[in-house]
Amino acid sequence: MIIRLPQNAKKILDTMHEAGFEAYVVGGCVRDALLSREPGDWDITTNALPADIKKLFRRTIDTGIEHGTVTVLMDKEGYEVTTYRIDGKYEDGRHPSEVTFTKSLTEDMKRRDFTINAMAYNEEEGLIDRFGGVQDLENKLIRCVGEPSERFSEDALRIMRAVRFSAQLDYDIEEKTKEAIIELAPTLSKISAERIQTELVKLLVSDHPEKTGLMYELGITKVILPEFDACMETAQNNPHHMYGVGEHIIKSLGYVKNDKVLRLTMLLHDIAKPVTITVDEDGLNHFHGHAQRGEKMAYDIFRRLKFDRNTMDRVCNLIKYHDDRFPADARHVRRYMNRVGEDEFLNLLDVKYADTMAQSDYYRKEKLENIEDSRALYEEIKKEGECVSLKTLAVNGKDLIALGISPGKQIGAILGAMLEDVIDEPSHNNKEYLLGKEQLERFTTE
Repeated sequence: MIIRLPQNAKKILDTMHEAGFEAYVVGGCVRDALLSREPGDWDITTNALPADIKKLFRRTIDTGIEHGTVTVLMDKEGYEVTTYRIDGKYEDGRHPSEVTFTKSLTEDMKRRDFTINAMAYNEEEGLIDRFGGVQDLENKLIRCVGEPSERFSEDALRIMRAVRFSAQLDYDIEEKTKEAIIELAPTLSKISAERIQTELVKLLVSDHPEKTGLMYELGITKVILPEFDACMETAQNNPHHMYGVGEHIIKSLGYVKNDKVLRLTMLLHDIAKPVTITVDEDGLNHFHGHAQRGEKMAYDIFRRLKFDRNTMDRVCNLIKYHDDRFPADARHVRRYMNRVGEDEFLNLLDVKYADTMAQSDYYRKEKLENIEDSRALYEEIKKEGECVSLKTLAVNGKDLIALGISPGKQIGAILGAMLEDVIDEPSHNNKEYLLGKEQLERFTTE
């Protein structure tokens, strides 16, 4: 079995071999190469100590030297080179209390998470697979190296990594590994919000975001996203729906492209349904105000998981408007382009499409036609350059001040009234009309 190594990775291995050390590319890059996927990083493992590595290469960075990792810089690329090691006891479920260097590749491999990530390779010896990684690749199986409970006790984040790899590769999780996840899922509470967030996003933007349901089955969401568990336990007895809230969410994830903002929006778009549910006299379920309540809940979830502000604002904005229904005419499309944001309007339509496709067939044809007609109108509005925001309004604050209007809130109110008028009638977007005496008086009193 031959793996084509990048020139710089090969140069590092050759340099270390010539100096009398063992060295291999290791882990995810070997897995991806065997699957004919393009590896993101080429990590290297060796029996050389960090001091030896630093002597062999002119440009290095001590990225994790306490754990035996030195980054070797080749041209503009960095390659992490790590000394074989044995981890001490994991007292906090995140970090080993101590790291001991070893001369044994096998001992180093024993501490790795899954068999498919515990393979090494160099051109002299070929593939080193001592834990059945190749067989698990062939069987499409995620299986821990050694005893699963030990691997997950060492680092609880591996629980989420198991599901994430399952989603990225569309593999099953081996039964003993599953059992250990169910048992140890509560230990995810020890993991930082930032690490949880990273794994959650990787899962969501994978080719199989429906594996989110596996997180529920294994008890993971109970710890990291309990609001989702409530969704999984909430029925939707309504002609517009054929699934419960949670199942609807899972289905909807598969109908948007693997974009971080869109997938997060679908994950949380109905998160408030369990807390807004009402039952009418006919026994039908309704969820009035769930979009607005969901916007607030999503903000809380994002803050808890330490998401960046831009992602938070964009997703919550889409959640707020995802359930709004408006006619597919130019005036309403312009109005929603203004409300949602000109750059986000197509994302809103993508969200509405995914939401619709995960519902029942009830009025589905009409809903989809509305979405496509709105999309066509959006393109026409953009093509015509029609004004939908203050940035393209023909009048600005300076124009009003020049007419003697005092700076302050009144100017904002007048510009807002002008924009409302222009959104209703695009031909009005010119200074002569907007600053005409009769119109200006009207905008000033509105």
